[in-house]
Amino acid sequence: MFKGKKYQDSAKLIDKSKLYDANEAIDLVCKTSKAKFDETVELHIRLGVDSRHADQQVRGAIVLPHGTGKSVKVLVFAKDAKAEAAKEAGADYVGAEEYVTKIQKENWFDFDVVIASPDMMGVIGRLGKVLGPKGLMPSPKAGTVTNDVAKAVQEAKAGKIEYRLDKTNIIHCPIGKASFGTEKLADNFNALMGAVIKARPASAKGQYIKSCVVASTMGPGIKINSAKLGS
Repeated sequence: MFKGKKYQDSAKLIDKSKLYDANEAIDLVCKTSKAKFDETVELHIRLGVDSRHADQQVRGAIVLPHGTGKSVKVLVFAKDAKAEAAKEAGADYVGAEEYVTKIQKENWFDFDVVIASPDMMGVIGRLGKVLGPKGLMPSPKAGTVTNDVAKAVQEAKAGKIEYRLDKTNIIHCPIGKASFGTEKLADNFNALMGAVIKARPASAKGQYIKSCVVASTMGPGIKINSAKLGS
């Protein structure tokens, strides 16, 4: 596969055979981020668990210390006082059945996070097949099904991210923008890694963190020494 000149120049700065310390890897990501836009920095963590087993699921949510650098559009399913609280907290869209219809009939997805009060889950259940595959279905585990919708909206706007395993037992999460610089990205990296390590299932045996790679949107992946991450 052909890679552009900027990618090739960036790749020359990285030793593919080396496992870098986290801060060194993050510093390199900033140096190899050469696109004309502010690239997102992503973390990819392969875990020594089997996501096919319910007792080995790793999932949760965390507010990154410095946010993600992305403005987040929030849709809230709530009524009455909770709906008013969501609006005051800065939700972009607040409603009930009308938004279910809009998503189903218009294929409308102009939002990044969906939050719901528990009494609305019967209504949202009809959207499971469309929201689920996009990772947008609200869940109590991620804190997106809650009676305190205002707090959930504020956290989403502040840079709350959800981490979960994909089918290959890898977690993919943004940890900020390249413009954040090494220090802020390292803070976000440490917060996310700490949450993932804390979420280790009791049934997970052997090495928990198999590998850890950090990369910018257009840049090459940089391997981090997972042995130093409490695996």
